[in-house]
Amino acid sequence: MTNTFKPDCPLCAPGLDTLVWEDECCRVIRVADTDYGGYCRVIWTAHVAEMTDLTSSAQRHLMNVVLATETAVRTLMQPTKVNLASLGNMVPHLHWHVIARFADDRHFPEPIWGVPQRDGVKHASPDVQTLHAAIVAALTELTAG
Repeated sequence: MTNTFKPDCPLCAPGLDTLVWEDECCRVIRVADTDYGGYCRVIWTAHVAEMTDLTSSAQRHLMNVVLATETAVRTLMQPTKVNLASLGNMVPHLHWHVIARFADDRHFPEPIWGVPQRDGVKHASPDVQTLHAAIVAALTELTAG
């Protein structure tokens, strides 16, 4: 497993991203995408490419953060669907996309990287503090007991 910082990796160090939540293992950022409010990315801090590069406990932790982020987005935005994606083909640094989807968004029912289906309605992102609090609450619920 490679844990080194890669200076040419756009996910190794926080850039101009809007930080929503973080701990020593990963961070949640809000993606600046005007078409997709509430779009978040959960980024593992260490430069690894695959979930299987992590220990079992680290895998559980990351998935708890992904699920807490999904829960927060669903609670705050009430989307038609939430898409979760871990691709890493362009940037091989472990990260998950959490994307609120609405029946009237630009690409629905296609993936957001597909062919647009319409102009689409833009749905506002929750503010960072509200999203942070919702992630904390969901993560606390997921890990209680």
